[in-house]
Amino acid sequence: MSKTIINLILTILMTTTIALSQPLQTVANVDLNSYVGKWHEIASYPQRFQKGCQCTTAEYTLSDKGYVIVENRCNRDSITGKQSYIKGKAFVEKNSGNAKLKVQFFWPFKGKYWIIDLADNYSYAVVSHPNRKYLWILSRTPKMDNTIYQQILSRLKEKEFDLTKLQLTAQSCK
Repeated sequence: MSKTIINLILTILMTTTIALSQPLQTVANVDLNSYVGKWHEIASYPQRFQKGCQCTTAEYTLSDKGYVIVENRCNRDSITGKQSYIKGKAFVEKNSGNAKLKVQFFWPFKGKYWIIDLADNYSYAVVSHPNRKYLWILSRTPKMDNTIYQQILSRLKEKEFDLTKLQLTAQSCK
């Protein structure tokens, strides 16, 4: 009986490892001119650098030097809390269809920013890292239609994301 349990546990562990080792796919192509502008964070995996953030937004602007200017804002600890702001740069990885970027807020460190889901009309985007430890669901509006949100969650589950980690972001901001 103990051999059966051990074999079952090993099978589960191997299956989980294989599933999580599947490479994360990005969207095929991103039109950066359509992607730039303001995005509202609808949900995300909590990160230390965003602790207490509500009303989180990201604004992207194309620079004349070939990179994307990134401006992130949030209100700390409440929807009317003190605004936090950070500015950075994002560099497109060659031959990625503009779907893989490297974001830099502090030189020389860069983080991977992969666009893994994107509405045809650029009304929402889902961004992650190839290790699946980071996840953001973004929308052009502070509120997202629940049907669309549920469809995104379904696709994320297929991509082996742990949806229990996902937290909604308060967006009822002044």
